[in-house]
Parts: sequence; structure tokens; C-alpha cells
Amino acid sequence: MERPLTGNIKPGEAPLDLRGYRQAGGYEAAARALRTMTPQEVQAAVKDSGLRGRGGAGFPTGQKWSFVPMGPDAPRPKYLIANADEMEPGTFKDRLLMEGDPHQLIEGMLIAAYATQADAAYIFLRWAYKLAAERLSKAIAEAYDAGYLGHDILGTGYRLDLYLHTSSGRYMCGEETGLLNSLEGKRATPRSKPPFPQVSGAWGRPTVVNNVETLCNVPHIVANGAGWFKGLSKSDDGGTKIYGVSGHVKLPGAWELPMGTTIREILEERAGGMAPGYALRGIIPGGASTDFLVEKHLDVKMDFASVQAAGSRLGTGTMIILDDRTCPVGMVANLERFFARESCGWCTPCREGLPWAAKLLAALERGEGRPGDLDRLEELCRGLAPGHTYCALAPGAVEPLQSALKYFREDFERHISEKHCPWEAVSRGGIRN
Repeated sequence: MERPLTGNIKPGEAPLDLRGYRQAGGYEAAARALRTMTPQEVQAAVKDSGLRGRGGAGFPTGQKWSFVPMGPDAPRPKYLIANADEMEPGTFKDRLLMEGDPHQLIEGMLIAAYATQADAAYIFLRWAYKLAAERLSKAIAEAYDAGYLGHDILGTGYRLDLYLHTSSGRYMCGEETGLLNSLEGKRATPRSKPPFPQVSGAWGRPTVVNNVETLCNVPHIVANGAGWFKGLSKSDDGGTKIYGVSGHVKLPGAWELPMGTTIREILEERAGGMAPGYALRGIIPGGASTDFLVEKHLDVKMDFASVQAAGSRLGTGTMIILDDRTCPVGMVANLERFFARESCGWCTPCREGLPWAAKLLAALERGEGRPGDLDRLEELCRGLAPGHTYCALAPGAVEPLQSALKYFREDFERHISEKHCPWEAVSRGGIRN
């Protein structure tokens, strides 16, 4: 099985330096793109490959690039930004790539910047990723010294400056327009769209924001072709995907697998199945802001269309496992508390609705829930649905809540009828009653 994204990554070892990366074929795709292809040809190759954004939304990457104004009359400067904020709970795939193979991201950004004729690029990095920052800084310096960044790259006349920007550390910075405001030194609140960033983004100029994993795919598409990339997949979505699993499983971690690998294979064959003494109750398939799936969904393919048809979203492709010794109400209460804290407060439904949901769930956990609380929670889920808020934070935040009410309603009802959390004894090592 081919692993283009992680083939250079060896757990426990330092990442390849520039010399090692070039010996492994690194920067050959960048040379090919800049020397033998037009920007439009690079865009077409990525569009034909079927690459979709790996940050959660799954928008076609080549199509996103095509919205950028091109030609001599296009506004300048233009920007490319790698979204490396990765604050989605349960998600750690981009960290793996940046720490394990930083030059791969730099090469992907160079090609993407060339394809959109960007003048400058930024890596917008989560503040807590100290090791990634250290390794990226070293790799950027090596790339400048070797002529892969800066003036007249590879003798082609193309120039690109790349900057590492450490974020202030808010979940809202992962939303692309909130990211742009933060990069400009403003409060990380979302912007109204249109205009879209590809037309008016950072400092009012054309800007493309792509996820780290998305950009790391680009050199391999240019080097091997769109048909090869499509052939890596088990679904209509091209390429491989870094899938992750966290929770009470035998081998939590992350693996690069063909797009469309089933939940069962990832959970049972890669993560080793549930840890001894634990049984599966539910799966959040794509980071904390996606709906629960349950055991009947184990054979669902982890691709965009299949997970959506099952009632959730692929998101980041990193699963959080709910076991039979963990209270689903407590788990959801923890998630909603996080999202309520991370709301930027820009719109009333999110600012007021998420703390209300967190407050109701906390009361249920304390045994203070009242009849009618579940109806209120369902009403909040409807009120925070897509189209009712300024951005996607609140709709994503209530996805685990609305699906938990669907699949684990009895657990919620027991908190009210028994006036305590039924899992208190289990969490202390007792037996579930």
C-alpha cells in the first residue's frame, strides 16, 4: 500500500533534513511545476485528481484555487495560507505531518502558491505546537538557503516568501475568515461572505487558505499525476487519508490509509479494537464537531459522501470512541463546555445558545436535571442549525449533542429520573448499574 504522505515519517526519529528530503525525491515536483507547467496546468492537475480539503469541509481544492483572479491585472499581492491551527478536539493529523516531514508541507505550499501566483505565504500554526514550530523554522531556513524560497526560485523568476505565524490559540482561528482576522492582528471573528477570501482575503487581497494535509498532497499529485492519485482511493474521493482514533482502544494513533477505508478496518485492524474490559457504544468520526455514529455504522466507508449518508460528516477523519464505561451525557457536556468557551461571541445564537446548552448538561450530570430539559436541548440544536448562525462553529458544536439525544436518549432520561449520573460508580472502578 502506498503512503505518500507519511512515507518519510519514522516514529521516534527526527524528520528528514533538506538533504535527506531531496534524496527521497523531495522538491522534484516543485521543480517540475515551476519549470515545465503553467499555473493553470497545476490547477488543472489538482482539480482532475479529485483532491478535497482535508480540514473538515471537503471543498474541492483545485476548484477553490480557480476562484483566484489571475493574469497581469489581478490585484497584488496575493497570499497562500496553511491552516495549521488544528484545535479540533480529537484531531492530531496535521501535527504528525509537520513534526514528521516539514519539507513536504513547504514544497506543497510552494507549488500551491505558484499555481495561484501568490507573492507571500504563511503557516498559521497552533501556539501549542512547539516542536512543529521548531522543525518548521529549521526547514524554512534550509529551503531559503537552497533557493526553494525567496527570489528567483530554481532560476524561474518566481518569488515566494514564507512566514511562520504562531496563533493566539483559539478554536475560532481554525475558521478561515477568523484566521484571516487573527493574522491581521484583529479579534478572531468570522467575516461575512461574499466576498470570499479568494477574491478579498488577507488585507483585502486574494487569498487561498488550505489545510496542512491538503497541501501535503499537492507535490505527490504533480509528481505522479491525477490518475495515480485517484487510484489510491477506495471511493470517488481521490487519494489517501490520515485517519486517527482516540479513546479506550488498544492502539490509539493515526494511520495513512486509502480514502474510503471502513470504520471497522480502522477501529479493529489498525487501532486493535476496544481495550480489555470496554465495549463500543458510539463513534464521533471526524473530530468533536461531528455527529455520533454507532455499531451499525461500522462498515461505513470513511469518505465524504458515505459518512454524510450515514448521518454525520467525515470532518478531519479522526475518530473519538465512546465506550460502555463512559457516560455519554458527561462526554457531550465536556464537548459543549469547550465549544461554549471557544465561541467568539459575534452572533447571539452561538454566544447565548452554547453556554445555555452547557449549563443544562452540567445540571443533568449533577443530578439536577428537570423534565423538559431534553426538549430544551433539542430546541437549542434546532436553533443553532446551519443558516441560523454567522459561521459554522455552533452548528458543528451541537452535532454531537443532537446525535447523542438520538442514540443515547435513555442515558439522558436516567440522569433526570435517578437524580444522579448512573456512571459515577463506573468512573470510580465500579460496575455499571
